[in-house]
Amino acid sequence: MDEKEKDILVDEVVVEETLEDDESTDYIHGKIKELNIATEMKTSFLNYAMSVIVSRALPDIRDGLKPVQRRIIYAMNDLGMYSDRAHKKSARIVGEVIGKYHPHGDSSVYEAMVRVAQDFSYRYPLVDGHGNFGSVDGDGAAAMRYTEARMSKIAMELVRDIEKETVDFGDNYDGSEHEPLVMPARYPNLLVNGATGIAVGMATNIPPHNLGEVIDGIDALMDNPDITDLELMNYVKGPDFPTGGQILGVAGLKQAYTTGRGMIVIRAVTEIKELKNGKNMIIVKEIPYQVNKTKLIERIADIAKEKIVEGITDLRDESNRKGMRIVIELRKDVNPHVMLNNLYKYTDLQSSFGINMIALVGAQPKMITLKDALYYYLQHQIEVIQRRTVFDLRKAEERKHILDGLVIALEDIDAVIELIKKSPTGEEARTNLMDTYNLTEVQARAILDMRLQRLTGLEIEKIKEENRDLTVKIIDYKDIISSDSRKHDIIRMELQEIKTKYGDTRKSIMSLDLDISIENEDLIPVEDVIITVTHNGYIKRMSMDEYKAQNRGGVGITAIKMHDDDFVEHMQMTNTHYYHLFFTNKGRVYKIKGYQIPEGSRQAKGLPIVNLLSFDKDETLVTFTCIKDFESDSSFLFFTTKNGIVKRTPVSEYQNIRTNGIIALGLKENDELLAVKTTDGTTNVILGASNGKAIRFDENDVRSMGRTATGVRGMDLPDGDEIIGMTTIKSDQEEILVVTEKGFGKRSLAEEYRLQTRGGKGVKALNVTEKNGNLRALRSVDESMDVIIVSDKGMVIRTHVEQISQTKRATQGVKLISLKDDHKVVTLAMVPHEDEEIIEEVVTQEVLPLEVTKKVVEIAEVEAEKEEPKIQEDLFDM
Repeated sequence: MDEKEKDILVDEVVVEETLEDDESTDYIHGKIKELNIATEMKTSFLNYAMSVIVSRALPDIRDGLKPVQRRIIYAMNDLGMYSDRAHKKSARIVGEVIGKYHPHGDSSVYEAMVRVAQDFSYRYPLVDGHGNFGSVDGDGAAAMRYTEARMSKIAMELVRDIEKETVDFGDNYDGSEHEPLVMPARYPNLLVNGATGIAVGMATNIPPHNLGEVIDGIDALMDNPDITDLELMNYVKGPDFPTGGQILGVAGLKQAYTTGRGMIVIRAVTEIKELKNGKNMIIVKEIPYQVNKTKLIERIADIAKEKIVEGITDLRDESNRKGMRIVIELRKDVNPHVMLNNLYKYTDLQSSFGINMIALVGAQPKMITLKDALYYYLQHQIEVIQRRTVFDLRKAEERKHILDGLVIALEDIDAVIELIKKSPTGEEARTNLMDTYNLTEVQARAILDMRLQRLTGLEIEKIKEENRDLTVKIIDYKDIISSDSRKHDIIRMELQEIKTKYGDTRKSIMSLDLDISIENEDLIPVEDVIITVTHNGYIKRMSMDEYKAQNRGGVGITAIKMHDDDFVEHMQMTNTHYYHLFFTNKGRVYKIKGYQIPEGSRQAKGLPIVNLLSFDKDETLVTFTCIKDFESDSSFLFFTTKNGIVKRTPVSEYQNIRTNGIIALGLKENDELLAVKTTDGTTNVILGASNGKAIRFDENDVRSMGRTATGVRGMDLPDGDEIIGMTTIKSDQEEILVVTEKGFGKRSLAEEYRLQTRGGKGVKALNVTEKNGNLRALRSVDESMDVIIVSDKGMVIRTHVEQISQTKRATQGVKLISLKDDHKVVTLAMVPHEDEEIIEEVVTQEVLPLEVTKKVVEIAEVEAEKEEPKIQEDLFDM
């Protein structure tokens, strides 16, 4: 090989000698084959990865065991370490496992055995440990030379009938022994005890479940093979952790059971107890699964020391062999519920459990659902029953074959004895019996081996009775082998026996309807806010201070930074603690509280509303309203659609709204919900149409209807026109504000709108011209309000209602906001008036009087303490 070739082979093994006779020969007489390092590394790592996946980290879906766990159980069974025998040294078990089946370190085997023996790690431990096997405090187990172990009672069910050829065996690592490739597993261990493992490129994290619930799920699957994952959740309620706790998050659990991957929240079980001195204490009785109790207590102490939470006066661990008890004493003035929520937030008293259901299916890793886990286990049991029955049938037929020969001999016993006596040798006696009575060699040997005591009358009858019983059993075995329904019956019966013997009540509490959020309403201030929703579905809440008043005709300030195709479509003044009902174009309603809506600044875009509400596909928000309290509210919700259909329904009909919403009203084809108002049965309703007309009628003209009703006609509209606004009034002296799409508006007294019967065409509310445009909004107002007008380009102006001219009904109005030619008014909201005339004068005057200057400085200093940069921005933005 020349120098040039040596330079090229930088990533290959250099050939020391040229292969002359056979270039494919490896390692012969010092000759080395050329190999590409990249290819070799790729192949070797792939082999390693597959070995880890299949032979180490992932459980088999049939028995729920990893190889090391299966080898431990089999070795204990092989050594006779049954649940009814004495405990034996753990070191002996570990030595048996690594010597025969598991060619790895003793620590890996012992640690695996320790885990399956811990009642806080396994829901139903497989090893009955004697000695120190660790604790929930994170203490490690004692050395294997000190501890003893044996199989637990339920582990005996994993190996039951293994001697009846129910499972396949394979060679061990050196071919000197045989080991089972899977256990018969007479109960569904994968779901019952769960599994945790990290392979190469994948990991599994299957939570433990209640034995009885999983067996009920298998029962349901046998009754209905087409049952869905969600229907199975009626039987398998959810995980059941050995440490108990509360399980929250129905959405994550459904996702895990239907897709194989999801997230649930586990919360500690606590009790709040009031002491005689007026103080309160929190008693923690159960903690989340896999949480270290000692570290949890240390964390609580740390957050108290660092003043992250304040009010903890004492913290102690009173746990003993009777159960867990962590006591947290509080200061007298501390709200225990608020403190508990803070502990949930800052400590592992509330933790997440990521479900990732990956198991080996046919020696290949697969993401499984709840139904998959039950289905594959059921198929495994059908095979186990089949193989066990075939084994029993073979043994029964072999025994019956011998008994048939014995019965023939016993029927003519005297002649048989005489024939044997005359035979010179045993071999000749066997041959003579075979020839004389047409017996097989096995039958003849059985006759020759028969003891003389079997010739008594009682023994002869026993042989005949056994023969008759075997005849019945053989028929039964053959029926089981040929019938799936018989196999199902046997599986059902055996599982029910296991459920009766080992089943217990749930340890974990299913609180799927409990709010996962740890926010406590006592921590959230009760304040008035503005909630806005954009046309593209972005929602946020803002403080009332975000908007400053301007004189009529101002150009406004920038409200929201958004895309050119988006604009504010809905705006309402409300409260952080009110319920908010969101109505969609499909006639559905959703419910959340004000504080659950994310807060944002005036320029913030907000959060997509679909992140808060479970809208269906193609479902969009059309309006929303707020309710202070459903239980004490005897009012009605008054609905109006764009086509002029109205409906009145009691508020109480909307108290129980699921997270995925309920039907709010029935909608006719090509109609959409426009507005919803609350009424008390004594109000008048005014509807405004885009053609500039409005109709006023008594709400009682619309009878009270059920939640899913469609409604009746409220206003007769010409083709091409639609309802643009609805308001309710109590007296003729109330004022009605109308605003057009080009920014014109006016106030008129309600008495200008005569009372009519619903369903009419209405009266003129405003002269619609090319200058002012079509009617865009209609609201009831008073002089204590400001009006916030919003354009489709995100511009907003806040103006005192008193500055808007009050005119007769049939006028075109005055300009309220200066809009560019391509801007249009899209919505408005009414908010309490905010007096900032002094600041307005500062901005509009060229020379500042001394008194005004002093006042401005005072205001600026006060505002600067709250938010220093903000006062400057607001002054120059106006």
